[in-house]
Amino acid sequence: MVESMMVNWIYVILLFILAAITYKRKSLDLVGAAVMVIMGIVIIFSAGANWLLLIVLFLVMSLFATKYSKKYKMSLGEFEGRRTSKNVISNGVVACFMAAFGGFYSPLVGGFIGAIATATADTLASEIGVLYQPRLITTLQKVDPGTNGAVSTLGTAAGMVGAAIIGIAAYFLGIIPNPLTAILVSIISGTVGCFMDSILGALFENRNLLTNEHVNLIATVVGALVGILLM
Repeated sequence: MVESMMVNWIYVILLFILAAITYKRKSLDLVGAAVMVIMGIVIIFSAGANWLLLIVLFLVMSLFATKYSKKYKMSLGEFEGRRTSKNVISNGVVACFMAAFGGFYSPLVGGFIGAIATATADTLASEIGVLYQPRLITTLQKVDPGTNGAVSTLGTAAGMVGAAIIGIAAYFLGIIPNPLTAILVSIISGTVGCFMDSILGALFENRNLLTNEHVNLIATVVGALVGILLM
């Protein structure tokens, strides 16, 4: 028990280091980095460090996807740059909740995977898909890159690959013991959640009825519910 607690505190220290790095590299603002630390601590002491590592994997993939073709994205005015606490909360609070209570109700494990897979799929689909001609999900008309609710074959493929990586990692980290279940849950829930994000963006965000953070939050809730149902 004492040894386990010591290991957890080591991960807390590493979490602070990661937050400092993301802040220094201007990937997160100060409040966003602080919120990430708080969520991470909750996950470490409620579910375990292996669950936190899955979120770290999402963070790393998101940062790489954001930096990919930075100059081209800046020319389009679609480079997001430093993210805020709103981004961290909208993408991570559902997963944090699922992790906090996953030990009491096992299907919430699927909810955790679904939420992370959705956040991953949506981020990769947005950051990679902006490099390809997109179409509005509701009408299939060609639209400018970065349009809310726009989808592309490249972005969708990138999102599904990202979700699959989350599932594979969930298996190797021991979160879901069956590899096929882990991959199916992550791909299906991540893809459904990602498309929900696009639908909400097209129908509500484009009309200023919802913000990007609201859309992300609802999408991760949907992804989590699908993950729970699949478990």
